Amino acid sequence: MLTSLLAPKGSRSAKLLVEDMSAGSETTGDGEEEEDEEEFDWQLEQEVYTDRSEEELGTMQKYGFANQRSGVFGRLQEELSDVIDVKNPEETLASERRRARLEAEALAFSSDHYLADLFEDDEINRLVKFTPWWSKLSPSTEQKGESAVSFSDEEKEQLRKFTNRSFLLDKTSRCQAWLSLLDILLAYSYEVRSAEGEHNVESPWTIRKLSGTLCWLETYSCLRDVLVSFGRRVLCYPLYRHFALVALSVCDTAKILQSGKACVLKCLLDIHKVFRENDPAYILNDLYITDYCIWIQRVSSKKMLELASMLQHTLLQKKDLELELDELESAARIVVEEEEQASTESSSSDSSSESEESVAEEQGCSDSKQGGGETCKDSPSEPSSSPSSPIPALSSVALSPSVNRKAGVESSDSQGRRQLIQDLGRQMTEEMRISADSCSSGAGEMLFADE
Repeated sequence: MLTSLLAPKGSRSAKLLVEDMSAGSETTGDGEEEEDEEEFDWQLEQEVYTDRSEEELGTMQKYGFANQRSGVFGRLQEELSDVIDVKNPEETLASERRRARLEAEALAFSSDHYLADLFEDDEINRLVKFTPWWSKLSPSTEQKGESAVSFSDEEKEQLRKFTNRSFLLDKTSRCQAWLSLLDILLAYSYEVRSAEGEHNVESPWTIRKLSGTLCWLETYSCLRDVLVSFGRRVLCYPLYRHFALVALSVCDTAKILQSGKACVLKCLLDIHKVFRENDPAYILNDLYITDYCIWIQRVSSKKMLELASMLQHTLLQKKDLELELDELESAARIVVEEEEQASTESSSSDSSSESEESVAEEQGCSDSKQGGGETCKDSPSEPSSSPSSPIPALSSVALSPSVNRKAGVESSDSQGRRQLIQDLGRQMTEEMRISADSCSSGAGEMLFADE
């Protein structure tokens, strides 16, 4: 009983096959036994899991930290879809994973969402001005080239729980481990900035969704592949999809690497906590984050600074993402300029028609005064094209740039609106002509009656 109470709530460690229950079993005075909290389904057929042989594991695809895991998802089919996007990771080749990832990103990309964030960027500007915690670090007085990073009691306790082990990695595995670490830190940097430093219920999803390593078990061969993958995923999945956030996340990650191993470790511990408190994202801790927390403490600080320098000097452009962003933005700006020009022309034509009407009205009033007094005062009122008139209001709504940006900003809409403006203009001209004729005829009848 006491042992059960002292056991950590989040413990998921494997239990021993044989245990001595006499040391921990205590019964109450009336001899009642403690019942299980979860009901057991006696009708469900139970199957004993059998470990795969080394030959079978050798034929399976590798994933996890430095590609050292396989066969993990064999017993986790129910949680598989909630953690990763790969359907069958044990039998899917790395090239097939990458091809499937690119296809999924192409389907997920929304030009409407991207253009909306591009033109209506109030929220984006607020996130751009945010200062993350690693930008406020001061240089450490104890270790040269390191920043002064402090760990909380909870983080220190989590470090004590990690087992102390070493990793034997060849050159290829070390390169893949560094690039995957960079991919994870990029996703973490974006999440901190987009949430303005406060984790929320979407944080586990955001981190793993933006990281091709965590979401697709991706392995990278060069730095540019990491940046292209991260940039594409930022513009396809999260709430805020703007290229400026991609660039800022790259700068933030470079700052984290420059701050030293302690700063990187603190970021990894934060990710570990986010995943640990979310089911079933804790599986990603077992596959990646826990091993990274142990491995990063033994790596060379020189290698980390080299990676930060390479990251700063690698240029990522919109055309590298292969989402036709430049063409999309150019077409959208042309449509916006056409609509603004059409709005300006419509306003100038309305003002010129107003001036012509006022001149005609003054001339009619002067003629009526010469012929008989108050004819202009008693004549029917002519239609006015003032700003309160419904026809100009309708044209202004049709020409609203913000509505067009949200609706898709297509050239066909611009042509339809110009046609609508022309029809409305002709309608206004006919109504003005009819009103003018009726006004003149009414004035003639009144003058004839006076005679």
